[in-house]
Amino acid sequence: MTLSRNSRGELPCEVAGSQQPSGPCRVPGRFCGECLQPCLQVPSPLCPLCRLPFDPKKVDKAVHVEKQLSSYKAPCRGCSKKVTLAKMRVHVSSCMKVQEQMANCPKFVPVVPTSQPIPSAVPNRSTFTCPYCGARNLDQQELLKHCVDNHRSDPNRVVCPICSAMPWGDPSYKSANFLQHLLHRHKFSYDTFVDYSIDEEAAFQAALALSLSEN
Repeated sequence: MTLSRNSRGELPCEVAGSQQPSGPCRVPGRFCGECLQPCLQVPSPLCPLCRLPFDPKKVDKAVHVEKQLSSYKAPCRGCSKKVTLAKMRVHVSSCMKVQEQMANCPKFVPVVPTSQPIPSAVPNRSTFTCPYCGARNLDQQELLKHCVDNHRSDPNRVVCPICSAMPWGDPSYKSANFLQHLLHRHKFSYDTFVDYSIDEEAAFQAALALSLSEN
């Protein structure tokens, strides 16, 4: 079921976990908690919309939207079971019908003829498994939030699933402090910036050369 915009033209995903930036910001900012979380992990948070500083202590939950998400139901695209929107992501991640649909997706075919080889057996570098409890299908931000919420005090040394998925990653190396590793090593998505065909040192040198050329 699609939620309609409220009287101010805001979608529920823009209002969940909302906060009103302090200071001179005049834009009524409302953001979902997941979108706002990266802004709260830096020393001087900036509003994602107007880029002005705001006080993280003044972040308030949009309780009315949480109630909507907990009451409205929609059918799962796999099994058609009606699930509240608040629980839909968790349900979809464990629904066998959805997993079957994903496994039976048609193979990649170029839109136009190309001389490049068709990719096959491409490793999954978009979603990861929690190294502590085995929770699956977590993207980079979800993995960080999950570990902060559920494994903040876990002393075990674990292998970083993001690093081990990279061509240069060492699947046997265990981080002494995995949460700090996530916060400092994985501040951005590799999919956006990294050329997987080269190793980490080559990627660093390419970025350094580009930075020097721009200056």
